[in-house]
Amino acid sequence: MKSSGMPHPDPAAFIQANLSISPVPAIPEILLHTAGPASGLWRLAGREEADPPPYWAYPWAGGAVLARHLLDRPEKVIGRRVFDLGAGSGLVAIAAAKAGAAAVTAIDVDANAIAAIGLNAAVNGVSIVAVAADIIDEPPPEEIDLLLVGDLFYDPSLALRVMAFLRRCQAAGIEMLIGDPERAHLPHGELTRIATHGVADFGAGSAAKAVQAGVFSLSAMLKDAIKPEGPAATA
Repeated sequence: MKSSGMPHPDPAAFIQANLSISPVPAIPEILLHTAGPASGLWRLAGREEADPPPYWAYPWAGGAVLARHLLDRPEKVIGRRVFDLGAGSGLVAIAAAKAGAAAVTAIDVDANAIAAIGLNAAVNGVSIVAVAADIIDEPPPEEIDLLLVGDLFYDPSLALRVMAFLRRCQAAGIEMLIGDPERAHLPHGELTRIATHGVADFGAGSAAKAVQAGVFSLSAMLKDAIKPEGPAATA
C-alpha cells in the first residue's frame, strides 16, 4: 500500500480517541483499547508496504488463553521477571503484572503496539516496560525467569524463527509458556499441552469467535538425538 501523503497521527492520541475501552471476552478482569468497525485504523496502521499489520488492535486467542491461565494460576508468575514476546495489545503482559510478577517487559516490533501497551497498562493500573524490538534472532535476554509467547505461529517463516529462539532460551534455562489456538504452523511435536481454556479469537478484526485454545510448554530437548560417530562414540 502506498502512502497517501497524509502525516501519521500520534499513535497514543489516535488510540485514545478512536479505540474504545472494553473488557476482553472471557477475561473481564482486563480492559483494552480495541478496534471496531468505525475506528479508522487504516489512518494509523498499514499505510506503507513495510508497515506491520495492526495485530495489536485486537485480543487474539493465543494471548487470551495465556492471560486467562496466568490470572487463574498466579503462582506461575508471582515474584518472577517476565518477558511477553510479540506482546501486541499487552494483554498477556498485563495479566502477568496483575497476577503478581515482579517485573514485566513487553516486546513487539510495531511502535504502534508499544503505544497501545502503555495506554492499556495505565487503564489496568499496572506497570510494564514496553520495548519496540525484534529479538528472536538474538541471544536470550538476561535477567528473565519466564518467557510468554502468545499466538506467534500463524506464519511459516516466523514460526521457524520463533522455535529457534525458544530452543536457545530453553538451553539458557528460561522457562516458557506458549499460548495458541492451534494455528497452522504450531509445532505440536515439540510442545506439551498443559492447559486448555475457552476464549474468543478476533482474527483480523472479525467478530469474536469462541475457540478452545491451549497453553503449552516446550518439550524437553533431546540431548542424545545426535550422537557422535566413530570410535569416540563408544569410548
